[in-house]
Amino acid sequence: MQANHRNVIILGSGPAGLTAAIYTARANLRPLLIEGLEFGGQLYTTTDVENFPGFPEGIMGPELIDRMRAQAERFGAELQRGEATELDLSKAPFKVTSSSGESFTCEALIVATGASPKQLGVPNELELRGRGVSTCATCDGAFYREQEVAVVGGGDTALEEALFLTRFASKVYVIHRRDELRASKILRDRGFANDKIEFVWFSEVKEFIGDDKTGLTAVRLIDNRSGEERDLEVPGCFIAIGHDPNSEVLRKWPIRLDDQGYVAPEGHHIPFTEIDGVFVAGDLHDHHYRQAITAAGNGCKAAIDAERYLEATQG
Repeated sequence: MQANHRNVIILGSGPAGLTAAIYTARANLRPLLIEGLEFGGQLYTTTDVENFPGFPEGIMGPELIDRMRAQAERFGAELQRGEATELDLSKAPFKVTSSSGESFTCEALIVATGASPKQLGVPNELELRGRGVSTCATCDGAFYREQEVAVVGGGDTALEEALFLTRFASKVYVIHRRDELRASKILRDRGFANDKIEFVWFSEVKEFIGDDKTGLTAVRLIDNRSGEERDLEVPGCFIAIGHDPNSEVLRKWPIRLDDQGYVAPEGHHIPFTEIDGVFVAGDLHDHHYRQAITAAGNGCKAAIDAERYLEATQG
């Protein structure tokens, strides 16, 4: 066997990719996991995780990812920094070229490259991510019981986040650059009817105020009609303007993507794709749940199906 040949290669090091690595490693397939642009994915930028089973006191996102990594490596998975820059899926063995300049071949490929939250591109947005600036109300909403928070956006995601946050927060400001929402009528009606939600129209975020020690203290807004600025004092702000799936590396191959770029194979059930031996897991295809636990479950399914595929094709 060539030195750069593997039974399984996994792309992505979030909960989906690392769980796939744990399962394929335990099956003695000695997988290679190429970490991706950011090790650990979105979970690595999350502070307290209180909804992952098995941690009743909660656990920090980076620690949870590091534990998954240690578990995968314990069973023999090999992790490599960098990201896959090019794939050749024309026939097996598949070829993966990494940003490190190396090329690898594999009999089965699991793509778990995830999705990246769309960013506002304003000062302190990244510095305060996980310290008051969040992209997941389900993950972080419970930290703001009886406090005022803000949501940025005007589509279904923003209204869903805002309505969810009303379970905990005393008030939820929905910041939108227009005075008309893009959300569906049923969500608009629910939002307008909820006494805890206040809409801040014709407003855009200019910057986030805070630091590493205090976390977020305010959101600086600018009125896009008058240019007037003001600070909205909140300890939490949820950016809900959507996600971009990291599916670029798949676009030249006959794997169906929906109009947003998420993997949505036609006539196949996830984790299978239109190419035998290529499997997907995590937020790359799931833009409905987007939870660490569901991503991990999908990684498990992809690993088991990859193992069965290899058994069937290699005997």
